[in-house]
Amino acid sequence: MLVVEDLHVEVEGKPILKGIDLEVGAGETHVLLGPNGGGKTTLLMAIMGMPRYRVTRGAVYFKGKDITSLTPDARARLGIGMMFQKPPAVRGVKLREIAQTVASVREVAHPSAPSLEGIAERLNLSGHLDRELNYGFSGGELKRSEMFQLLCQAPELVLLDEPESGVDLDNIALIGEAINDLLGKREKIKERKASGVIVTHTGHILRYVNADKGHILIDGKIACHGNPRDLFEEVQKHGYGRCQSCR
Repeated sequence: MLVVEDLHVEVEGKPILKGIDLEVGAGETHVLLGPNGGGKTTLLMAIMGMPRYRVTRGAVYFKGKDITSLTPDARARLGIGMMFQKPPAVRGVKLREIAQTVASVREVAHPSAPSLEGIAERLNLSGHLDRELNYGFSGGELKRSEMFQLLCQAPELVLLDEPESGVDLDNIALIGEAINDLLGKREKIKERKASGVIVTHTGHILRYVNADKGHILIDGKIACHGNPRDLFEEVQKHGYGRCQSCR
């Protein structure tokens, strides 16, 4: 589904990623752990093609296609979707309008998909559909708004940047359920088609979403790979300093 080869990325002239290699198979969910400033968000932004994140070396492939030079909207049309850690508020655009835009594309490929109103109801957003996009939303409402848009888009590759940050326990459980739906976790393993890459700093989302593989990013490089829960337990006990020395 996703192949990242020797990816080097700089932001405003500062090198952030220094040779990332990553492969995510169809139906797999990967988790990225690491200290703040290690490059986790930068990796997701580079995969999504955000313009501030300039690829200086390496390539990104989605379903065998080189997408390194494609714009974010082109990548979204191919089937990549992203939840931002801090999504912007957009005045003059209602949540319903942006959802209808992405759902109209989804309905062509998913004629039996749930209705927009049905998805909003599951995420307790029915009363937010005619509000301006993310304007005045609380932390939990922002995350649910992002999940709502992704469920309407139904991407094949889902990029989630700290889905649990700034969210209370009730909202984390609700978001966890939505992520499981988005990634087809209720289906048999061999029937799952959507893949996910989840960035987490706290690791709380692992209580609700079962990930297949974990990676620790430190100083722009992947320090190690392993079982996500094992990695997180190791970090809780010893911190990222031990990962640094291990690398």
